[in-house]
Amino acid sequence: MSVTKRLEILDFIRELRQQLNFSQKQFAAKVGVYFKTVNRWENGHTVPSRIALKLIEEMLRKMDEPSKRLLNQYFPEAE
Repeated sequence: MSVTKRLEILDFIRELRQQLNFSQKQFAAKVGVYFKTVNRWENGHTVPSRIALKLIEEMLRKMDEPSKRLLNQYFPEAE
C-alpha cells in the first residue's frame, strides 16, 4: 500500500471518529474491533483490513448527511 493511501486511511478514520464524537474506545466497539486496533490505525502503525473497511462503510451508510459526504469521499466506488 502506498504511503499516500495509508495517510488517507489514517485521516479518514480520525476524521470519521471525531465527526461522530466517539472516543477511540467507542468507535472500536461500533466497528467491532479492539480499542488498541483503532489507536494503531490512527497512529499509522497498521491499516484497517478490508473487512474492517467494509464494516465502516456499512456504518456510514446508516448515518446522516455529513457521514455520507465522507462515504462519497473515501468510498467513491460505493455510490
